[in-house]
Amino acid sequence: MPAKAGQFGYMQTAWVEIVVNMCAAWAAGSLIGLERSHNGRAAGFRTHAIVALAAAASMILTFEPQLVPGSLLGQARLDPGRIAQGVMTGVGFLGAGVIFKEGVSVQGLTTAAAIWATSAIGLLMGVGLIWPGALVTAAVLVTLILFRWLEGVIPESAYALVVLRFQAGAAPDEAILREHLKALDVTITGVSYGLQRDGEIFEYRGMLQTRARHGLSNVASHLRDTQGLAEFQLSRISK
Repeated sequence: MPAKAGQFGYMQTAWVEIVVNMCAAWAAGSLIGLERSHNGRAAGFRTHAIVALAAAASMILTFEPQLVPGSLLGQARLDPGRIAQGVMTGVGFLGAGVIFKEGVSVQGLTTAAAIWATSAIGLLMGVGLIWPGALVTAAVLVTLILFRWLEGVIPESAYALVVLRFQAGAAPDEAILREHLKALDVTITGVSYGLQRDGEIFEYRGMLQTRARHGLSNVASHLRDTQGLAEFQLSRISK
């Protein structure tokens, strides 16, 4: 009887610990996912909550296999290192699914990183490291929320690929074009040239750089009113 009572007490304690760990992982993943959903990301509230729960469940299985009835797992403990590696690798493929290329820009990298971090938090919670998991959760939320505000405050360079197509007779010299852009706090580099439509259109191609907050939008507004400009394209890129 004492042995059975002791075993029952152990199992009861283990189940309470499992519930606490799973709830902690669920809450952490939900908080991070809530921020992503608030900002209109496809992988948001539900995705992050499920990732954290799955990661926590994987680690719980490695440390509490004896709770699985009628299974060989009760006789041999799984390698937590391999389980963690498998989880992180699998979540890496999940994160790749939210990354997409739009023109020359890449979108979804932050969400993919958040999903990957959420799986790590789930692993921490799953092995009972609640406070480290909570600390990582707080750090991720600060990064997603506060750093977003900092990005809007800190001056940064913006880059864009530009294509300008002028009527051949109205195309400005390169020096004049540079002066016009300089007046808008924008510089152009890597300029190339071309003639199209049997010489009717003269084309400039290059890369714009500006540190002005609204530099690229100012360029677009200026180009709309430029005489002799038949077409233009501005494609923002990262560098």
